[in-house]
Amino acid sequence: MQPLFSQTQRILSLTFPHLPADRVARLRWGMSWLSKGRPDHPPVVFAGPVKNAMRIVALDQVAERSGLSLGQGITEARAIRPVIDVIPADPAADRAFLEGLADWCDRYTPLVAMDGDRGLFLDITGCTHLHGGEKALLDDLLLRLFHLGVEARAAISNTPGLSWAMAHFGATGMLAAAEDAQDILSPMPLAALRLARDTVGTLARVGLTKVGDILHLPRAPLVRRFGPHLLLRLDQALGLEDEPLSPRLAVASLSMERRLLTPVEGEDDILGLALQLAKGLVPGLEERGEGGRLFELLLFRVDGKVFRIQARTAAALRDPARVAGLYRERLQAVHDDLDAGYGFEIVRLSVLKAEPFDQAQQDFSGTADQNLSLAAFADKVVARLGPDSLSVPVLMESHLPERAAAFQPLSDMAALSAPARAVSSTGYYRTARPLRLFQYPEPVQAFVAGVPEGAPESFEWRRTLHRVERAEGPERIAAEWWVDGETAPTRDYFRIEDQNGHRFWLYRNGLYGHGTTPPRWFMHGVFA
Repeated sequence: MQPLFSQTQRILSLTFPHLPADRVARLRWGMSWLSKGRPDHPPVVFAGPVKNAMRIVALDQVAERSGLSLGQGITEARAIRPVIDVIPADPAADRAFLEGLADWCDRYTPLVAMDGDRGLFLDITGCTHLHGGEKALLDDLLLRLFHLGVEARAAISNTPGLSWAMAHFGATGMLAAAEDAQDILSPMPLAALRLARDTVGTLARVGLTKVGDILHLPRAPLVRRFGPHLLLRLDQALGLEDEPLSPRLAVASLSMERRLLTPVEGEDDILGLALQLAKGLVPGLEERGEGGRLFELLLFRVDGKVFRIQARTAAALRDPARVAGLYRERLQAVHDDLDAGYGFEIVRLSVLKAEPFDQAQQDFSGTADQNLSLAAFADKVVARLGPDSLSVPVLMESHLPERAAAFQPLSDMAALSAPARAVSSTGYYRTARPLRLFQYPEPVQAFVAGVPEGAPESFEWRRTLHRVERAEGPERIAAEWWVDGETAPTRDYFRIEDQNGHRFWLYRNGLYGHGTTPPRWFMHGVFA
């Protein structure tokens, strides 16, 4: 059968067989421990709770050669090797280390997907010519990881399944074409199809141990006995079924990159490169008629550490000087966290989000848009102090006064004028709203008039008695039963003026004759 999918797709599978041990070895002996040779040290095993017992969940090469294996109890391991170095397992640290390696792999392709807790998938389709071909890319990747103190195995083929099988059960550095899939898979164990251990054991009990044993068997009996997952994994490895990969990060719409012969460390050098890269992005943005709203500067440090620094704009932007200015502010904000170490060898500027860019003719003052200075000010403040430093009021979908508006971080210049337009529209509110609205209504003691549904004759608020001279209302606002429940009381609002000319906004919470408890009065705001 000929592959139906992935004729031109090229997937690199990268697995780290001793990821926890490499993480600890780098901390103990430095990144160059692989090239210098492992120091004379007892076997290292990682212990974790498995079925109410402390068992080996990871180990290094020396421990493997000593006869230890995954799943063994720590007591049994000590009986085999009395002197071992037992380290508590730390899945969170292992995951962070794997994500750091995924960031590092962005130098080869932006399409990097996680493969469990010990591997990665890299979609290198269309990227290999930038690195001298597939073989050169693979050799460079493995060599760099070796010098970073990370043991890795990798392979390239047209499907994730075949690449995974070769990386785990073949010779590292293998390259395969689509037509060679069956020949490569046939001698491999069935575990190369990424099957569950129970399924592999069941197949072994009936004499099926290799992939070649099931290639030409009738499919219907296999499905009835072992389920559809077995053939699905086989077809995915052969390219008969598609297996899409989900990149861990969004792919940038535009990117510019500079690979440096001499690593840079200074902030001025980084900003100069950011300016050059921003100029390189302009033709692509102009061709699309767009401007950037979210930029990301990637700094690849020599030791493998990757820094991602994002800068947002309040309006579409394609001016290189302003983009570089934003990163001047961002570098000032993250200065203490940006450790250049031995320098950065790759600098990349990407546009993660873009919007249509409106061209405007400049007036006699040389300014095309009066809001340009305001947008530039907002961009600088947000870049220096963070996205929550500037907030704007926005209308919410609620008719209760305390929920009708809220403050949200400024992310778009259009948000500055939207609230004013909405509030000033005729008929939005039946009556005027107070100049100062309390976030939490304050209880008052009201002395009700002879009309039960009317305004009070006087009320006491903040230990002061106010006599009512004029009152207007009520304005009835029903409760939001979908938020507060069906038993939430109705509010009757009154605009009240006391004998001293002070104006207040009071409401009665509840109605007389409804419910077992009498209504209560609250102060919700004051007028000018």
